[in-house]
Amino acid sequence: MKLILASLIASAAAFAPSQVAQTSTALSASLDGLPGALAPAGVFDPLGLAEKATDATLARYREAELAHGRVAMLAVIGFLVGEKVEGSSFLFDAQISGPAITHITQVPDGFWPVIIAFVGAYEAQRAETGWVDPADCPVDQPGMLKSDYAPGDLKFDPFGLMPEDAEEFEIMQTKELQNGRLAMLAAAGFLAQEAVDGKGIIEHFTASA
Repeated sequence: MKLILASLIASAAAFAPSQVAQTSTALSASLDGLPGALAPAGVFDPLGLAEKATDATLARYREAELAHGRVAMLAVIGFLVGEKVEGSSFLFDAQISGPAITHITQVPDGFWPVIIAFVGAYEAQRAETGWVDPADCPVDQPGMLKSDYAPGDLKFDPFGLMPEDAEEFEIMQTKELQNGRLAMLAAAGFLAQEAVDGKGIIEHFTASA
């Protein structure tokens, strides 16, 4: 069930791109001043990855962080919604039930080809929008982003949620990054918990209430 939800609203997570007014050249070896760093912790880079990275590499890091964060936010919602409505057929004739990690095996034939086609089209559009053509990309820098491409900016804002004020926009950027980071931890926790005891997350919530 969570995959159904994700397939329907995946692109909606792109409403708050990482940078619009600034290009990837704004991603310097120092992360100070970039969205995502909050007081009092500030920049969290214990392995010193930023110090070892070029601007182009940092841009790829930020693009990857945003992409994973957005998927994780959808996954967390999918876990909770999928288990809450379990037992219903919803768009399918099959009855889907049990922990969310088991739903992946319960979808009917034809579901995965649709998902693969959707994700493939989405990723192809992202690559065309932001990635340097592989033929022009240095061998030691695969996946290089275009100089005028802002990491995470998929030009998708159907509800006009992106603020025009630069300060408000930076606040939104930081919120998206922080929520994405939390969601990545939450999704990993959900997966581990269900894999360990075979119980759904909703079941855990209701048992502890």
